[in-house]
Amino acid sequence: MEKITRRELLKKGSVVGVGLTTSFSLGKKGFAQEVGKKTPLPKIVERSRESNLERMEKDLQRALQKPLQERHWVYVIDVKKCVGCAACIAACQTENRTPPGVVYRPVIHEELGKYPNVTRRHIPRLCNQCDNPPCTPVCPVDATYKRADGIVVMDYDRCIGCRYCVSACPYNSRLFDFGEFYAKGKGFFPMMPYENVPTYEYKVNWNRQRGKSPVGNVRKCHFCLHRIERGLLPQCLVTCLGGVNYFGDSNDIRSLVSELISKSNVMRLKEELGTDPQVYYLL
Repeated sequence: MEKITRRELLKKGSVVGVGLTTSFSLGKKGFAQEVGKKTPLPKIVERSRESNLERMEKDLQRALQKPLQERHWVYVIDVKKCVGCAACIAACQTENRTPPGVVYRPVIHEELGKYPNVTRRHIPRLCNQCDNPPCTPVCPVDATYKRADGIVVMDYDRCIGCRYCVSACPYNSRLFDFGEFYAKGKGFFPMMPYENVPTYEYKVNWNRQRGKSPVGNVRKCHFCLHRIERGLLPQCLVTCLGGVNYFGDSNDIRSLVSELISKSNVMRLKEELGTDPQVYYLL
């Protein structure tokens, strides 16, 4: 085998290095030319299908064009999607300025299975706006009644706080406002300004003050009536990031809710009582 001296090896290496440098320079030049070319941008693919939220907004606008007695509001909850984050609870409390202990939309947490195969199910519970409400006939002053569109409402000016309707409701959806505040209102804990911000329930400005309605009245979920009659969906629905909730007019066969409640995986709470609840759950 021919021996190569160190000097000869270095000479050969320098020649190879020059060749590599030249090829790299050419490659770099070619790369620069390639970069300089105008590359056409990818075409933006427009969404062909509208979202559920957009569809429900259109359903709502269409329903509001009809007379009150021709609408029938229902609420649908997809239990499989609910993760129990409680965002809907916070949204409802903020929208309706509810005091401590008054929660229109609690979320019930249920454990299913046996260890180690255990899972949890979260069930949002709100007023079922029953078609046959057991709470209305027991009121001695007709302070609660069902509207022509199916929503069961409260008249705070008439309510005397007897709480008969609270006892009659099988869903525990009615709560009494005892006039509690987050700040106690005594000594170093005065009533905070945010606690006197008015609520717009039933399209009336209610300034929350001790001894004045809605303090001393029974309160309940009303599907955010003050919002839907202005063309806005309920606050709990638009706040939910998981798309758990659906709302609309079941008298409209084109509405999303009509499509959902016609499915086979639908159930209602305690419907064996004959209350005919208008909140549906998708299992």
